[in-house]
Amino acid sequence: MKKKSKTGLRGFQLKVLGYGSNSYYIDRVADLEKALAKRPRRFQVDLVGNGEIPADWALLIRSILIQRAPQTQLITNARSSLQDGSVLVWLLGDCRMIRADARVFFRYMELPDTDEAEEEYAWKVGEPKYIDSFSETDPEDADYVKVLQLINKFLPVKELAGQIINLPVLRQFGLVENEKLDRFLATALGKPQKPNGNSTSEPKQKRIRASTKVSKSE
Repeated sequence: MKKKSKTGLRGFQLKVLGYGSNSYYIDRVADLEKALAKRPRRFQVDLVGNGEIPADWALLIRSILIQRAPQTQLITNARSSLQDGSVLVWLLGDCRMIRADARVFFRYMELPDTDEAEEEYAWKVGEPKYIDSFSETDPEDADYVKVLQLINKFLPVKELAGQIINLPVLRQFGLVENEKLDRFLATALGKPQKPNGNSTSEPKQKRIRASTKVSKSE
């Protein structure tokens, strides 16, 4: 589902379905690339659903979003609570919105450094390092650790992992803040503002927004 308004805002819905939904994400990733190829001025990703985006899909979506045109302003809108991979996708927005009663959650996982192949030895022939398959690292776990490393750029993972993160905590870290995004949207859309600087488009208490610039390069 996607649409483009007269103001140059293109909407894109991304359902958070969780595991067993590969066919859906395959189609949506292709649609995402096509939509961003048109270089919209503002691009809003609406996250909705009660599942989680698998780590590998979250990393793929991130790789597409950070390659968008420099002039494309990314807005991420969490219409549902977020967990694990979906948290990363939401954090990528230049501007973020979240439902007032939505929550954020991500589980913690630590991956030993020795589980990654060293470049100088990767192509050498020899005995496998791990004989017992149960001792080997699951590639999905490695992807999830990468997701956590990227989340850690916005939120302290070790301190907050495993906890329900609500709106006041997100606000403390500057991830959601009404006035900055209201001023941005008022300027971009040419809408009048009230004397206190808030947009007249909707009541302040209904939607929580944030404006935080995200680097497109790691």
